[in-house]
Amino acid sequence: MTRITYVLEESAIEVIPREIRDDKMIRQFCLKRGKHPEEVLLDQSYHHKAILKLANNEMRGRPDIIHFCLLEATSTPLYFKGQLDVYAHTLDDKIIKVEKNVRLPRVYERFVGLMEKLYVEKIISYKEKRLLTLSKGSFEDLLNKIRPSTVIGLSSIGKESSNEKVAKYALRFENPVFIVGGFAKGHFGADKRKLMDTLFSISRYSLNAHIVTARILYETEKIVLA
Repeated sequence: MTRITYVLEESAIEVIPREIRDDKMIRQFCLKRGKHPEEVLLDQSYHHKAILKLANNEMRGRPDIIHFCLLEATSTPLYFKGQLDVYAHTLDDKIIKVEKNVRLPRVYERFVGLMEKLYVEKIISYKEKRLLTLSKGSFEDLLNKIRPSTVIGLSSIGKESSNEKVAKYALRFENPVFIVGGFAKGHFGADKRKLMDTLFSISRYSLNAHIVTARILYETEKIVLA
């Protein structure tokens, strides 16, 4: 049986990094939340000025992107049928694995609370069923774990193609992996692109990550579940 893997790569989700934990805005925000900085997600909506002090600041503090994309991926019949594995790999080399039959919160604030709990506890379970796991590991470590037959990156700088053609190409292989960028601006790092077998662009426009996710998984699903 063909297994599809979806990876949201360089995902802009992390707890507040050490470099800005003493920032006045950060301290006030965490005090209001009643949490320590290492228990709070970095978010451009609340921490924009502090984020500007960080390296690669344009690619950080967007957990809303991860929320949208993971909801898209886990709301597909392909996932319901157990033929889609879902991961998010973060900018700071954390691997988030979404287990089978997980219903993620649709309300953003509840999703943030769940992710903050995951960063503290590393494993989220319900009635002894594992739902989410958080571990350390590079992009290469994740690919070694998945052992894909091909790695397909989706980026506006890739070779021009269409959703349908990319899906058909992917399904020539037994265990293809789709890589979608989990950040607001920029492109995959050169070190990440080296680990991809092919890099495709499915639109003349620069699409949001959740749109790319929905389109490529839909086209794949139409073939796999036909």
